[in-house]
Amino acid sequence: MLVESDAGSIVVDTGPDFRQQMLAYGVDHLNGALMTHEHNDHVAGLDDIRPFNFIAQEAFPLYGLPRSLTDIRKRYGYIFAEEKYPGSPSVELHPIDPWTEVEVAGIRVTALPVMHGRLKILGYHFRNLAYFTDVKTIDPEVVDRITGVKFLIINALHHKPHHSHLNLEEALALIEKIRPGNAFLNHISHSMGLHEEINKSLPDNVKLAFDGMTIEM
Repeated sequence: MLVESDAGSIVVDTGPDFRQQMLAYGVDHLNGALMTHEHNDHVAGLDDIRPFNFIAQEAFPLYGLPRSLTDIRKRYGYIFAEEKYPGSPSVELHPIDPWTEVEVAGIRVTALPVMHGRLKILGYHFRNLAYFTDVKTIDPEVVDRITGVKFLIINALHHKPHHSHLNLEEALALIEKIRPGNAFLNHISHSMGLHEEINKSLPDNVKLAFDGMTIEM
């Protein structure tokens, strides 16, 4: 997800198609990235932040759990080497804990603790938007924090039960508890079904998200 303000922009996660997404939507400047967790489908595009290094002439800020950033440091050892080869990305790590509030490019966001199966990961709460992906369970105190939020983005993998992701039934039950103005489902499997058909079966304030979807906050 790309979040923009008058002062700049940040992304949530840098997945495998990070480069294609940035090119497709003409993103020519980023002020950093918020990482939900360290799984490959959320970090595999990290090398492609280098054009933003070249444009800004400074290191790229990366915010995430200490465990996630340690894993990223190991996986991308060449980025953090003492003797770096010319042209390699430059990253500045910012460890954050659950309930930490940070401000980047005038965008204020709070990291929220959620569970991806048995793995502790982060969701993010912007002023009137809450963003979650790869969630299986959310503690009541987090639900209380975001109850009635204007926009909720949350994962719904497919219809069958899954050990570490919400399925559609579970996501809809959680949405009913949170009571957002509008909810959009992300991290969708190919087995969910066709966009137009599934949307017809959802509550009026719930829709499947899609690439390029824009929300005015």
